[in-house]
Amino acid sequence: MSLAYAISDALVVAKRNLIRIKRVPDLLVFTTLQPIMFVLLFAYVFGGAIDRSGGGAGYREFLVAGIFAQTVIFGATITGAGLAEDVKKGIIDRFRSLPMAQSAVLAGRTFSDVLNNVIVLVVMSLTGLLVGWRIRTSFLDAVGGYLVLLVFAYAISWVMAWIGMLVPSPEVVNNAAFIVIFPMTFVANTFVPLGTLPGPLQTFAAWNPVSAVTQAARNLFGNPNPDPTAVDPASWALQHPALYTLIWAVAVLIVFVPLANWQYRRSASR
Repeated sequence: MSLAYAISDALVVAKRNLIRIKRVPDLLVFTTLQPIMFVLLFAYVFGGAIDRSGGGAGYREFLVAGIFAQTVIFGATITGAGLAEDVKKGIIDRFRSLPMAQSAVLAGRTFSDVLNNVIVLVVMSLTGLLVGWRIRTSFLDAVGGYLVLLVFAYAISWVMAWIGMLVPSPEVVNNAAFIVIFPMTFVANTFVPLGTLPGPLQTFAAWNPVSAVTQAARNLFGNPNPDPTAVDPASWALQHPALYTLIWAVAVLIVFVPLANWQYRRSASR
């Protein structure tokens, strides 16, 4: 089967997944209301307590990139949950019986979730603008910030695709992902500067890829640490956050794209 047909099949699967978002209330809430809630919660409930400069405006600018990173990473769990549900309902077996490229199911699933994350980022950006967040760099830098977030989330979606093929239900996917993603996104610079963390956690956070993608977005959006006494991060990862993020994304894709496709063939043939 030619590459053109494989891409066409993947786009059909992606369209099917996007249409499903409109028809499943839980997914629609995650796509629209939950990002708004995160921005408002951290900006106004926690912002005044965390921002030492007073007023919370500086912290809100610092915060938004972290909220972006956390939300698109959690959004990648939709990939695993959706695939687990399709396996459970036998839809994967139906796909397998159709004259379509085997790679189309996973490629379409992950691509549709990138598009879902684009919607999430648009909603969150508009909410961020309302609470005082601003992009203080050029248009191309801002586009780069969004692309770094989407590329990293796309890589994580392939990890979730592999997990979705392994576990028996969407609920297990969500629980398993939460156990890993929750500490990864909080033991990082997503919500607080690294200097506020205790020593061992600070070292972990400095090399945490979530910290890198957050730092890369902040740099590209022009949203520095609001604390004027803060020192620049010492780790190579945070001195070159965009490069470190891309290294992680490529490594994850190299490992998990073949693993997910292998597990798909194995799950579909059971």
